[in-house]
Amino acid sequence: MKPTLRQITTTPESSFLVRKDVGESMLNNWHYHPEVELLYIKKSSGTWLIGDHIGNFDNGDMVLIGANLPHCFRHEYAHINKKGIAPGESICIKFVPEIFGDTFLQLPETKVMRQLLAKCQTGLQITGKTKNSLPVTIEKMLTASPGMKLAYLLFLLEEIAASKECKPLSSAGFMLSPEGTNRDKIKLAFEYTFNHYQEKIHLGQVAAILNMTTPSFCRYFKNKTNKTYIQFLMEVRIGFACRLLVEDEKNVSEICYECGYNNLSHFNKQFKTITKKTPLAYRGDYLKMKMGS
Repeated sequence: MKPTLRQITTTPESSFLVRKDVGESMLNNWHYHPEVELLYIKKSSGTWLIGDHIGNFDNGDMVLIGANLPHCFRHEYAHINKKGIAPGESICIKFVPEIFGDTFLQLPETKVMRQLLAKCQTGLQITGKTKNSLPVTIEKMLTASPGMKLAYLLFLLEEIAASKECKPLSSAGFMLSPEGTNRDKIKLAFEYTFNHYQEKIHLGQVAAILNMTTPSFCRYFKNKTNKTYIQFLMEVRIGFACRLLVEDEKNVSEICYECGYNNLSHFNKQFKTITKKTPLAYRGDYLKMKMGS
């Protein structure tokens, strides 16, 4: 099932959205939008699908979702039931990065914020002390003046950007976007991979594009990304496979070959390495979540 596009929600008084959802108003489908979304789940539990990541959420969880990253939150019935005595609550903040302007985001003072907006393209779960300290500010935004809302937004992004308690969720391959890095050589490697992952790729090919020997490229890539190029390529291919599994009706064999594999057994093995599930189990879990099972 392809994700639904949700239009930007702005008003003459505000360039971004701060909204509290209660009970059934928290319901949503598999969708995406051009805004970055900071979601604070004040009271609820259930399952979330963010890109190709499927996980569970609970009271107090918080996530920063990048622009155009498909996602869905399946809340347990008790939190959305109209007759529930204490329905669930969440606070959603949505903004397009363009509201800050290019000049502002190029300032040396906003470097960490610029990096955060790149990192959240695959979704970031905010954990630990950072998760516990931000709700006070998020709650204040609901009743703050327009100017203070903007100040609070900048404060939240600064706090998240400075935190080491943010957990990446979706894989790099799901969005197939080379944006988010200003390191030219790494960007070239990303672009080549995103353009050719469906083909057979040799390390020497990528190294040559960067004018490096194969050993030098392998060391460089590992140093800059904390993973080997082969691991990255696998994430890209499996990330794309996850997307096809939830958005397309092709069978596993067809998806295997479309993602650059020529051996179904090898594809299944690598898919399970990344997702901890078989392709059929992954699709089944998504369908169960979509139907509210």
